[in-house]
Amino acid sequence: MRLLCFVFALTVTCLSHGQTPKPKLVVLLVADQFRGDYLTRFRSLYNDGLDRLLRQGTVFTDAHHSHYITTTAPGHAAMLSGAGPAVTGIMANEWYDAKDKKQVTSVTDFNAKVLGGKGTAASPHRLLAPTVGDMLKEAGSSKVIGISLKDRGAILPPGKKADAAYWYDQDTGNFLSSTYYQPQLPEWVSKFNSRRLVDQFIGKTWAPFLTMASTPSKDYWTSVYKSPFGNELLEQFAEAAIESEQLGRRDVTDLLVVSFSSNDPIGHSYGPDSAQVKDVSVQTDKIFGKFFRFLDAKIGMQNVTVVFTADHGVARVPQQMIAERKLAGRLFEKGPTNKIASRLYSLYGPGKWVVGNASPAGDVYLNRELIAAKNLSLRVVRQKAAQAAREIPHIARVYTWDQLNDGMPVRDQLDRLVLNAWNPARSPDVILIPAENYFFSKDTASHGSPYDYDSHVPLIFMGAGFVPGEHKQRVSVYDLAPTLANALGIPAPAGSRGHVIP
Repeated sequence: MRLLCFVFALTVTCLSHGQTPKPKLVVLLVADQFRGDYLTRFRSLYNDGLDRLLRQGTVFTDAHHSHYITTTAPGHAAMLSGAGPAVTGIMANEWYDAKDKKQVTSVTDFNAKVLGGKGTAASPHRLLAPTVGDMLKEAGSSKVIGISLKDRGAILPPGKKADAAYWYDQDTGNFLSSTYYQPQLPEWVSKFNSRRLVDQFIGKTWAPFLTMASTPSKDYWTSVYKSPFGNELLEQFAEAAIESEQLGRRDVTDLLVVSFSSNDPIGHSYGPDSAQVKDVSVQTDKIFGKFFRFLDAKIGMQNVTVVFTADHGVARVPQQMIAERKLAGRLFEKGPTNKIASRLYSLYGPGKWVVGNASPAGDVYLNRELIAAKNLSLRVVRQKAAQAAREIPHIARVYTWDQLNDGMPVRDQLDRLVLNAWNPARSPDVILIPAENYFFSKDTASHGSPYDYDSHVPLIFMGAGFVPGEHKQRVSVYDLAPTLANALGIPAPAGSRGHVIP
């Protein structure tokens, strides 16, 4: 079992010596659920954007996320902050918030309003750490914008001072934002939505896997998100953002984050060894190529710095591994909740003992108000809950809040990954680490563990000052932010736990 070794020093050459002009535009490209080995496994099929990155970029073939819960929100929060949940406060895709006394998502904002649609608004107000985008805003008049099909993919990387973030609404096919950023949608976004470019895929075929519906509907707009057509739509929206906001056209460095989300639902549905994942990876290569040609025509690629990475990888389909005589499987998502609640009921009587989870992990938040009302020791109740969790099959390790708060000795790499994600104000009372090749999900394939198949992602820098070449040293995604900040001549984000790659 290989786990990420936290990197404190590196010896690779990343930046060329001497002065290099600052880029007019920095683009962070993210492919959601893109395993690091997809770059090599499908290399012979790439002949466009990914091929260009691999040939012209500084490529790190062994880059990893440095926290134990490898899901979309913590991964996106880490990219431009240089830190994990311990610093960013983004514990999972969703978790139990003690202040709101309810389960919340990483970007839920009850004080803002949705622009362009309905429902609960979203913003980066739960993000605790500054980002490279925030540092650019402090340094001058840079524009910082995030876009994605997912709200958390658009919102978390740019930071709290971003000018805007836009995400896709599967109910309407529109791109949304919130009043956290501005009082109303910019005219160009409303115009993009009114053009109904989302409906251009009606009746089209993602050959040979899917034929799109013949009429627009909620099901159709959801199917756009779950196919490569979603990434095509996002690339078109990115072009509109650059044109309309005049990104890269001034004497400052602007930042655009584009997180391509469709790879993730495809990976969950079919698994990393499927023909569908292979094809969407090839389609990503083509979409990146189209975007690079647009950037070259409008700004000039010599004026653009591109960084490519992913928020997490994914485990293989358990049935496939079992057929290969490997131990693997799915864990019941509510298993820890039910097991712990049942044990505490038997020990202390009736009550709602578990109030929330760090989803999609099996981590548990206990009902602290109930524990206090019964005059019980919170530490002891946590210990009893942890004992029950350890009895669940295929759980490799269990931690309690007190164990981490007491400054436990770091015995191995797994302990370090857990500590990188421990935040005393937001962390669960009980943390469960599944055994290798097991995960908490009903999906065909999933992620969220500290193991290499979930933590290993691409990391490529391309642009002036970055020397083309491949480097095999193990690096952390936390190194992205300070390395990029160093190249831009701005301070690294204050909470960064990464290091400048020399």
